[in-house]
Amino acid sequence: MTIYPGIFQNEVLVSAITAWLVAQVIKVLINFKIHHTFDLYFLISSGGFPSSHAATVCALSVGIGKYYGWDSPIFSVAAVLAMIVMYDAAGVRREAGKQAEVINQLVSGLYEQMSDLSQERLKELIGHTPFEVFAGAIVGIIVGIIA
Repeated sequence: MTIYPGIFQNEVLVSAITAWLVAQVIKVLINFKIHHTFDLYFLISSGGFPSSHAATVCALSVGIGKYYGWDSPIFSVAAVLAMIVMYDAAGVRREAGKQAEVINQLVSGLYEQMSDLSQERLKELIGHTPFEVFAGAIVGIIVGIIA
């Protein structure tokens, strides 16, 4: 058996990837609704509503629970991983985004005084609000149940 058919027949993996894709497409559609521009960058971007990180790990956890049982050790590992990823997305990564925003403001101000400074901006949208994480978790749970 070759590797490719095996990967595509892995229902848990397909569920997790589908949840990530659904969350990313929702970001594109929301951006289109708000800004009336179709920006495919949101298909690969991090941050924003809903959290694709949360969607992915929740679909993974639900898929593992369905396939291996809710009392299995592997489900426990997936559930704890999901909690860590979601906590990190709304905590550490969110704070890093806030810090990037402040640093970008400082560099912009300094750039006017010192023209030899690099004006490359740090990425600010890397984390999530708790609501964005919650919405991503809901997307992942729904996809995990359906897939």
